[in-house]
Amino acid sequence: MDVKENKQLFGLVGKNISYSFSRSYFSDKFNLLNLEGYKYVNFDIENINNFENVIIENASVLKGLNVTIPYKEEVLQFLDKVDKKAAEIGAVNTIKITKKGKLKGYNTDYYGFKKSIEPLLKKYHKKALILGTGGASKAVAFALKKLDIEVTYVSRKGKGIHTISYEEITKEIIEDNLLIINSTPLGTHPNVNVCPQIPYEFIGKKHILYDLIYNPSKTLFLEKGETKGAVIKNGLEMLEFQAEKAWEIWQK
Repeated sequence: MDVKENKQLFGLVGKNISYSFSRSYFSDKFNLLNLEGYKYVNFDIENINNFENVIIENASVLKGLNVTIPYKEEVLQFLDKVDKKAAEIGAVNTIKITKKGKLKGYNTDYYGFKKSIEPLLKKYHKKALILGTGGASKAVAFALKKLDIEVTYVSRKGKGIHTISYEEITKEIIEDNLLIINSTPLGTHPNVNVCPQIPYEFIGKKHILYDLIYNPSKTLFLEKGETKGAVIKNGLEMLEFQAEKAWEIWQK
C-alpha cells in the first residue's frame, strides 16, 4: 500500500502487531467522522533502529504515532521532546509530529489505566502487585501512585527497588496486596492457556485482578481470580481511553 496517497497518516509502531487494537479502532473512528484522506497503519519493525526509516519515509504525511511492545522505552532516544509525565514514567506510547517535523512523546497509558481502574477501587485497596516490569507497567505504577496506592513489582529476577520475584510471593503478600495487575503478555491470544505463576489459592473477594490484555477478553489469569470471587477487568477500556487521549493530543 502506498501510504503517501494519504494526507493525514497515523500509525502504530511495534513488533508482531498484526492483532493491533489501534488500527481497527482508529480506522473505524476515521470512517465514523468521515475523515477522508485519514489512514491508520501498522509499522511492524524488527528493531527500534528501523524507527527512523518510518519517520523519514512518511515525513510528508505522518501526523501521529502510537507505540507498543517492545518499544515504549527504547523509542525515547529518537524523540525531540518528551512530555513531563511521560518523562517521569520513563515510557512513551503516543507521539505527535509537529508542523516543524519534530517528535514529541506522551504517555496516555497511565491516563487510560487510571480512568478505568478508579470506579472499581474501595478504601481497602491500598497496595498493589504489578506483574511485569516493562513500559506498560511503569504507566500503571505512575497511575497507582497518583491514587495513593503502594506498588510492588513482580519480575522473574526479582531484583530492584520495590521488586520481588514470583517465587517470593507468599500468602501474606497476596492477602496484603488486594490489587493485582498483569502487565506481562502471558495469556495473550493465541497462547491462552498460560498465566503468571502466582498463588491464586490465596485470592479473595476483596481482590481486584486487572489484566492489560484484552484478547482474549477473559484470560486464564482473570478466570482464576473470578473463581475465587475477585473483581476482574481486562484492558479493553484502558485501550479505548488511552486511544481517545492520543487523538486529543494529535488534534492540538
